[in-house]
Parts: sequence; C-alpha cells; structure tokens
Amino acid sequence: MGFPGRGRAGLRAPLLALVALAAAGPAAGSAGAAVDQTPAYELVHGCYALQAKGGGFLAQNGSTWRASAKDAASAEPLRLQATALGRYLLYGKDRDFLAVAGRGTTTTTTPGPAADWRVVAQEGGGFRLATLDGTKGLVAPGDGALALADGADSGTTFLAVRRDGCAVFPEIETGVTGEPSRGSAPQAETRGLIDEHLHHMAFQFLGGSVHCGAPWSPYGVTVALPDCSKEPLANAETGLAGTVLGGDPLADPVGWPTFKSWPAHDMLAHEGTYWKWMERAWRAGLRHTTVLLVENAFLCNVLPVKKYGCNEMDTVKRQYDTFHDYVDYIDAQFGGPGKGFMRIVTDPFEAREAINDGKLAVTLGIEVSKLFDCGVYNGQPSCDNGWVDKQLDYWWDRGIRQMEIVNKFDNGFTGVAGDSGEVGLAINAANRVETGSFWDMKPCADGHNHDREQIGVPGTGRGELLGSLLGAIVPPGQVPIYDPGPMCNQAGLSPVGAYLVRRMAEKGMIFDPDHMSVVARDQALTIMEALDYPGVMSSHSWSDPSALPRILKLGGYVTPYAGNTTSFVRQWRETKRVRSDRYRFGFGFGSDINGFGAQGGPREGAATDSPVTYPFTSFDGKQRIERQVSGERVYDINRDGLAHYGLYPDWLEDLRQLAGQEIIDDMARGTETLLLTWERAVGVPADGTRPKGATFSRRGLGAVRLHDRWTDLLRRGGQPDARTGRVFSYRVAGAKNRRARVRALFTSRGRVGLVASTAAGHTAGGLGVGDRATRLQGRTEAFGANVRARRLPGGGRILYGIRDGRVRFTAVAAASVARTPAQAARALRQAGLR
Repeated sequence: MGFPGRGRAGLRAPLLALVALAAAGPAAGSAGAAVDQTPAYELVHGCYALQAKGGGFLAQNGSTWRASAKDAASAEPLRLQATALGRYLLYGKDRDFLAVAGRGTTTTTTPGPAADWRVVAQEGGGFRLATLDGTKGLVAPGDGALALADGADSGTTFLAVRRDGCAVFPEIETGVTGEPSRGSAPQAETRGLIDEHLHHMAFQFLGGSVHCGAPWSPYGVTVALPDCSKEPLANAETGLAGTVLGGDPLADPVGWPTFKSWPAHDMLAHEGTYWKWMERAWRAGLRHTTVLLVENAFLCNVLPVKKYGCNEMDTVKRQYDTFHDYVDYIDAQFGGPGKGFMRIVTDPFEAREAINDGKLAVTLGIEVSKLFDCGVYNGQPSCDNGWVDKQLDYWWDRGIRQMEIVNKFDNGFTGVAGDSGEVGLAINAANRVETGSFWDMKPCADGHNHDREQIGVPGTGRGELLGSLLGAIVPPGQVPIYDPGPMCNQAGLSPVGAYLVRRMAEKGMIFDPDHMSVVARDQALTIMEALDYPGVMSSHSWSDPSALPRILKLGGYVTPYAGNTTSFVRQWRETKRVRSDRYRFGFGFGSDINGFGAQGGPREGAATDSPVTYPFTSFDGKQRIERQVSGERVYDINRDGLAHYGLYPDWLEDLRQLAGQEIIDDMARGTETLLLTWERAVGVPADGTRPKGATFSRRGLGAVRLHDRWTDLLRRGGQPDARTGRVFSYRVAGAKNRRARVRALFTSRGRVGLVASTAAGHTAGGLGVGDRATRLQGRTEAFGANVRARRLPGGGRILYGIRDGRVRFTAVAAASVARTPAQAARALRQAGLR
C-alpha cells in the first residue's frame, strides 16, 4: 500500500492530511434433456425446469410457487446462478428469485440470503434444496405447494431438465475471445504477465467503511458494485474518503449499470478489482499476482464509521479467510473446486504447474504498519525473537510467502521511509502518537540515496500545521523542522528486525524491502548478501535506486509501480540498465490497486499519437481483445486510462505503442523470471551446469536421475539452461562442450524417463560421444535407425546415437519409454536428439 507521492497522480494534499488522521453462458445440452452432471457444482449458469421427483415441475404465479406444472415446457425457466460452491440463486424469467418466507416460499426481486439455496446431491440422482443455514429442506407434498421442513435431508428430491427461455443474470463482459494460453507441460518454461503488489481484499481495509464495492458478492454484480451514495465515507459526492482520495467530488455515485463516474483511475475509494475485470486480465495473459493483505490500525481507529475492528493482524486474518471464499466463488462460476481461473500457490513448483495449466497463480503476502503486532515506543520494540518465530510459523503454515515488514510508521522491526508533502506531515504526526517520536530525519550519509522528501515547517504551533483536528489528536510538542533537501530516517533495522529478516530467508520467504528507511534497507540487504539469499523483491517503487542493482545481483526481482505508461517505460529502462548478467531478465509491475495507489491516467497525446487501436491481440497473439464493457459503460484506455483492473491488457498494448516489442518480450518473461527467483529462494541451485566428466549408470548421469520428479531434479541438479516442453537442458562445463547439453526428458507423469548427453567425456559402458561406432559391434544391438542399445536390469536401456560412423549422443532410458525401437525413437525426438 502506498499513498500516491512522487511519480503518482496527485491528491488533494491538505484534505488528505486530514483524512489520514480522521478519517459464462448457459450449460450445454438440448432442451428437455435430463441432467446427469454432479448437481452440487455443475448446474451453474444452466437454464432448467425443476421437477419434484415423482411429481410436477416448479411453476410460479405471482409470489406463489408450486410443483404443479405438467411438463418442462410449462414450468418456470430457472437460471441457476452460483453464489458459492454448492449454493445457488434460482433466477426466474421475470428477473426474480425463489426465496424463503417463514415456513414457506415467496418471490423476491432482491438477491440475498433468503434466496440462497444449498444443493445437496442425492444417491441415485437428483438433489435436495436446503436453506442457506442448512436447517431446513424444500418439500413439495402431494398438492405441490412448496414448504420447508426441518433438516436439510428432509426435503424433496428434485431433478433438473434443460430448457430454454431463462433470463440472463446480469454480469460484466470480459471482451476477450480465444482460449486462455497454457504452457506446453507442467514443468516447462512459462510465459505470462505478473503483478506483484495487489490489494484484492482492501474493501475490508480501514474498518471496511472507506471503500465502496467489492471484488465479488455471492449475489452478483448489482450488489458487489452498488450505488455508493449510502456509503458514509466512500460516497464520491459527500463522503470524506471519496472526496479526498481522488476523483470528482460531484461524481455520480452509481456503479452498476451506468458506471458513469466510477471506477476511475483516480478514484481511490472505489473497487477496481471486480472478478470479471480480473478474468479479463487473466484471459489476456496475467499469470501471477501477489495479493497483499493490508491494514493500518491508526488510520482505522480515528475514522468515525467502521464495520470491523482495527487490529492489523486481525484484519489480515479476516482478509485471508475472505480471499479463500473469493477463490471458491470463482471456482463455483466455472463448475466446481479447482475449475476456476485462480489458484493460491505456496511454492514455485505449484506456481509453475498452475501457470502452465493456464491459471492465474496467486501468492499471499502481508503489508501492514505493525507486523505481528510488534510496535515500538520510545525506541523499545514490543516483541522479541521468540514471538517472531511463533508468528512466522503461524503465517507460514497458512501459506503466507511474501512480506513487507513495515508500511507507514516506524515499528519494532525497522524505521520507515515516510511519505512526502502534506501527507507526510500527517503521517509523521501519527507516527508520534504510535511510537512516541517523530521520524528522525537527518541528512543522508552518502548524499544520494534518501527517504521520502519532507516539507520544512516554520514555526512551532500544531494549529498552524493542520488545524484543530490535528491539534486534537497529536499530543503537546513541536512539529519537527527538517532541513530542505534529501533526508534519511535514522531509525534502522532493530536487532529483532534483523532476526526477522534472517528467519524469512531461512524459510524461503520473499522479502520485500519497500517502505523501509534507506538505513534499514541497506542493513537488510547486507544481511541478504551475506546469506547469498536471492528471495528479495521490490514490488512497487518504494525503494531507493541504489537498492535495485543489489537486489538484481542477488538474483532477486524488481517490479516498479505501474502508474501511467510513460513513467513505467522510464522505470523499465532504468531497471534494465542495472540488471545482472548472471540472471535472466524479465519484468513485471506492481499495481497497488485498491491500496490508495492511483492507477495510470490516459497517456498524454494518446488519442492522436500512436493510440491503442481496438481490437488488438494479446502479447502472445492468441486472444482478441475488444473494448471492455461494464453494464452500460464502454471503456477505452486512450480516454479512460486504467479505470479498473480489466484494462491492464490495454495498458500493456499502450506500452507496446511507446516502447515497441522489446518491453513486451520482457513483460512476457515476467512469470519465468519470478519463478526462477523463487526457486533459488527455496534452495534450488542457480547454476545447474553439469561436470564435464561423468559416467552413466542405470540410474542416470550424476544428479540427473531416471524416475525423479521434476521438482526433485531441480533441487538436486539445479536450474537448467532451458525448459522446452518436457525437456530440461543443462550446459556442460568445459570449453570443448560449449554446445553440448545434458537433457532430461519427462514422461507425461512428470518423472524423468530419459537422460541423454551430447558431451564428450560422458560415457556409458566405456563409450561416449566421438567414439567410433564400430566399437559398439558385439556389445549392443540395433534399436531402430541409427541407434544402438544395450539392455539393463529392470528393462531400461543404454542408447547410443550414431551419425557418420561416430557416437553422437549417449543416453539411458527407463523401460516405460524404450520398450521398443519405436518408443525409443519417439522419446529421442521429444528430447531433440533425432
């Protein structure tokens, strides 16, 4: 999370200083066909007539529902709209719903808990419908009048019959056609875009009353993206947050269906990551995000209206649980557990498999001011090493894999970089309340790298600074007067903070030094350098320039704040200039969306100077992307900028207009470069170069062994030079072996089925590359064209490839891939040896 400062869309600074302190289509099948799917999940979006088993079909007359229709054609056509896994709205042709009313049923036009039905599959076919709380079941007695009986298992069994004529449930369009891109194999190299700083659950941030809208609602877009006029703080017209945090204070508060004024790139109190907008970005190539769970207790506590408590780690727990519900909801829209486009991952191997399966892999992280409730007061941290171990273990077990250890205020671990301008004045005043002192800003030691620039304040009166509101909150004392020019917070890494950094490295977590003071960040990176630990990432431009080459030299990763395309291109060039030649270079961005980070506005001159032209194709050319339509609103990146997350594919196309194919190629390598960093962080050796002299055994060649899983090969053999399809390819040490490779071919089950080498000095049975083929006579048998073989115990074979009378490769193959010459030939072709 970062309030916009340098390089971001500006806010109304004086007011912000105050608020900082005060404030899918129908299921396939012909009509009339009985459903043989698993009804708990696969009825989603389908159009059906529901029949009480052995009785009539559901029909309605006004608010009265009965199982009285004689056939499907005369029944009420019902759209089954999933609210969660195994739960549905029954949406009628008149855009109404079957709902609970006391011990019976009624019709409602408002989706909600009363219209939310659990589907309970029955042995032998069909399903029962239970109330949301699971205490009652829907029954259709002999006369067909619907009623509720106690117990979910007491209901009537219903059958679903396909039919036509259902109303279409309202939803946002993606505007992307073409199947989502997949990788060639689970273990193969990936291609895709990454966003390493995203606040999906920020609608629960700051007590849950500052933000209008949510990334989803069980009851659909009309509830998730509502009219904001009733939100006391987020209302763009009258609400404190909406007025101060960007956008037109006279904006239309209505979301769905008009979206006249919001979402917008500069309206920071309104939802920007609705799930269909995320789906658009995924369909166009987004393949990894880091979702940071976020809170700021001080700002939450001073706001006058709250839905939730303000403890930061309690909010993290709430957002953690809610995010899992969100992923389940997306799964429900796609037909069941694991079928949605989003997967939570906890290691680089899960992430690679998810990305190559065409999914959006999500890593969960934390960004709060008082991590693990560890504050500082008068220089004394409120936690110790034992508490760090307990908290790290707790959150590691729940899948947290990335953390920033500070956000807005100094804490028990580290000093903070601070904020700029009037925002900085307000946050600094709050720092005094939280920690007992203002930021200890002094001239920087090297004169170059510095924290966020502060405003020098003449005079001593607090009322002169921020007025009566600030005077009511900040305790007596003078506001600090800082010298002009670059300044550095002298609060560095505390001993317990240094312990936390080391423990994160021991666990293989991704350490994000953003928001730390220059002094603390330098100390933390020195620790990482001493450990030779690559799992370091600057995720959204809250780091000083000197840190970037150090992070990249470690094998870490940098994803600058996205913002507008012009500034992002500049950051890409500056970052690429300091890249490490030792590691592959790929690029990504940190959107900071929903985290009070303004998104990029329309590029100046874009309408006439190289605008994005619709439709365009995705970065890999496999999807066609039209203008995004939300309800009645049509979005255009040239006019609207990054109004919501669904426009990131358009933003990427604008990058192409500005910087050409080179930046697109670097962005397409984003997932792979991230995964390589993460692999190294969890112990995979960076250099998998094989030694120049080694002898094949029946198990393989050194660390490259038959039957190993691809993850085991990585941990033992290191990162390969290339991962093409089902093949890992390793370099071989020695000048004579510059083009030689050791190759491991994986079976469809992900285990090594063949190990081969084209390197001289790698021998099998005393023979190797370059030897005369005549030496194989009498010791091997012909095994297809230009291949000789020798059988091994257990059914495997040593293979020798022959060309021009010489051995050109040696290999050992498992029985499963070399039972016959034809099988062996196929495996050798897949390994690139034929």
